[in-house]
Amino acid sequence: MQPVPDYALSVSEKLKALTNSGELQADSVQLGIARKLDHILIELREKRAAAKTSALGWLFAAKRRTNTPVRGVYIHGSVGRGKTMLMDMFFALAPIQKKRRAHFHEFMADVHGRIHAHRQRLKNGETRETDPVPPVAAEIFAEAELLCFDEFTVTDIADAMILSRLFSALFARGCILVATSNVAPDNLYRDGLNRGLFLPFIDILKAHVDVVALDSPTDYRMEKLDSMPVYHTPPGPETERAMDAAWAAVTAGHAVGPIDIQMKGRVLHVPRSSGRAARFTFAELCEQPLGASDYLALSAEYDIIFLDDVPILGTERRNATKRLIILVDALYDHSVRLVMSAADWPEKLLSDRRGVEGFEFDRTVSRLFEMRSADYLARHRSSR
Repeated sequence: MQPVPDYALSVSEKLKALTNSGELQADSVQLGIARKLDHILIELREKRAAAKTSALGWLFAAKRRTNTPVRGVYIHGSVGRGKTMLMDMFFALAPIQKKRRAHFHEFMADVHGRIHAHRQRLKNGETRETDPVPPVAAEIFAEAELLCFDEFTVTDIADAMILSRLFSALFARGCILVATSNVAPDNLYRDGLNRGLFLPFIDILKAHVDVVALDSPTDYRMEKLDSMPVYHTPPGPETERAMDAAWAAVTAGHAVGPIDIQMKGRVLHVPRSSGRAARFTFAELCEQPLGASDYLALSAEYDIIFLDDVPILGTERRNATKRLIILVDALYDHSVRLVMSAADWPEKLLSDRRGVEGFEFDRTVSRLFEMRSADYLARHRSSR
């Protein structure tokens, strides 16, 4: 349960203050969405007043018609335009104790965990409710009447098949949804398996949220990164500071935390995720039993990958070397940006250049150099 904040400031006022201080550039589209979020704040304050038990409070509440459901907002647009920043400002100011802010993948993993727990209780004779969705929705609403989701996206058929029923139950209880996404609602789960069964959810979603596009022309996070090196060597405090500075620029103070990406029959753990950026150490990404499908999943999920502490690759790291080759190929083919720290420059990382790995690593070296170029940056911007 979150503490009720001092909501003297509105989202638009906070945005203007950051613009006036020079921390942000003035953006009329962002300001328009901030005002829409402010409207939700006003409605939440009115509902809070209506909840007071005094006769006067109920009198004013009746005049304001606070039984009318509060419509949420679904903000979609390209990466780095400020969607998450606006939502986080709103979340911090929301005058409600029961609220939750989460990455959408994290939320759905929690939902599936609750469904599994309910089925176990049914199996053990602890409940007679055969349908797990209504009690799970009730649990979630009891904990959070306001849900704020970052990166609302649907790629997993297990998620797609339960969203209509889950959110019908949540909205029926009065749940308010504010979400960010890279795609408009009509493009959610596009080309997904059995998408026809998912389509009712889109109608349910649009019935309970206002859909707004954040189409600012500038990717503010990537603009900050453009002036920074993306390959750092040799190892040491200076390199660590440079990687941390680049990560801070890309995440821009937004929430950073672990998430799990649902794969077929397993999960791909991402230790540090923030919107469309993720950060790994070499050990986490190349010394684990991962393969091409994992790296392709990361390429689809993220626009920028940070890779720390790539060592000299001797024969004892043959498998890890193969994984690095596959990783770079996947990122390159999908125009994902890579920020990397390493023990040496790319052409000096592989200690033994003989054999197939040496030939393939020549391609990796070439791609690592190209991924630092202005041409690759332009390709990234046009394709992501």
